[in-house]
Amino acid sequence: MDFSSAPEPAEFMAKIAEIHQNGTSPNGMFGYPVPTVIGRLERTVTWEKSWAASFTHQLKDVIGYDNETNGPWPELEDACNQFIDKVIPRLLGVLQSDGRNIKPALIHGDLWERNVGIDMETGEPVLFDPGCTYAHNEMEFGTWRCSWAFYFNSPVYTRMYQQHIEPSEPAEEWDDRNRLYSVHPYLTDSAGHPGSGSRQLAYNDILYLCEKYAPLESLEKYDPKKDITLTGTYIPFVVEQLE
Repeated sequence: MDFSSAPEPAEFMAKIAEIHQNGTSPNGMFGYPVPTVIGRLERTVTWEKSWAASFTHQLKDVIGYDNETNGPWPELEDACNQFIDKVIPRLLGVLQSDGRNIKPALIHGDLWERNVGIDMETGEPVLFDPGCTYAHNEMEFGTWRCSWAFYFNSPVYTRMYQQHIEPSEPAEEWDDRNRLYSVHPYLTDSAGHPGSGSRQLAYNDILYLCEKYAPLESLEKYDPKKDITLTGTYIPFVVEQLE
């Protein structure tokens, strides 16, 4: 297995789109029949008709794990409360309002460079170590925004994917939804690695979205100098997990 080569974007994203299109929820709801894990962290996968509610369950899980690992951070807690109470209903709730609808899609759930290899015999990409759930298909790409992404952060991958599955409406909010989804892998990384910088990056992204969609004067201000989408910062991922 080759882990050093990036999969060819057009072919690879066609396969990811096929998984998302063909993996249909058995009851038309978001969730999963059994508990699934990311790293060592179990996620809540109770069935929900509302995607905003389903994602909120998963986010609360990693917030709790992160607090267990790194201790309480009152400013982050305040930002997370506003994020959960106001931002998620606004950004994700709108996907299922005013005549809009999204279909639960089977996602890998932990799709990043270290979970993809190239078969040396066939040249085909191989995906492994999934944390599957039936989710909004765009959640798959939250980790591609994170500081450890080194080829999936290239826009060519999402562009090839969108040739098969267009952004959900409102399409102009795709990037903000992607930022929102990146909070989950950032806090997952923070929960698995004490002192990880991912906690600060998640906090800053939460502040950005709160300022844009649900301003609250008591919160700290988003800092563009800490936004890797602007700075281009790359931070290698630490593989070791908590024992």
